Amino acid sequence: MTTSRTTETSAALGRIAVFAALIVVLGTVIVPLPSGVPITAQTLGVMLAGLVLGPRLAPLAVVLVLALAAVGLPVLAGGRGGLGVFVGPSAGYLLGWITGVVVIGLLMRTGRFTWWRSAGAALIGGVFVVYAFGIPVQALVTAVPLGPTALSSLAFLPGDLIKVTAATLVVVALRRAYPRAFADNRRVREAAVAAA
Repeated sequence: MTTSRTTETSAALGRIAVFAALIVVLGTVIVPLPSGVPITAQTLGVMLAGLVLGPRLAPLAVVLVLALAAVGLPVLAGGRGGLGVFVGPSAGYLLGWITGVVVIGLLMRTGRFTWWRSAGAALIGGVFVVYAFGIPVQALVTAVPLGPTALSSLAFLPGDLIKVTAATLVVVALRRAYPRAFADNRRVREAAVAAA
């Protein structure tokens, strides 16, 4: 006989696995750049994980993807994997995903759900925080000064703004259609249970 706690744990593990898989699948959408850091859709998966799973579960989905990459599985953009990705130009961006999803999750949990809170959380955590980790590491690895590296990173900004918009639209629709998906928001779960 399963307990409520076991059911919740199983559901949380399922959500973590689903979002890890989503991040991996979105890595198949790739535009290579000469800087060594490709434009990918994986940050869309990171944004969605933070917005839906919250600050406790979302980092686990990201860490799962990075752990799979570390053991050599081709789960990152362009089918990359192995320890080499953690010393390459995109290493800082990958590590920024972890902090980024925590920031997104925290910003989403600070008040009532609105589309602009979702967009702001995705922009701050999914773009600014990830860039704050990625740009300095990219500059260090490529031996290009920080200023020119930051300037070259502007190539990512239009795509990232599109991802913020897409993440916001998906989350607003998911919130209306299936509020239970928001595993880290007790008020949403309680409202969904009360409505059932």
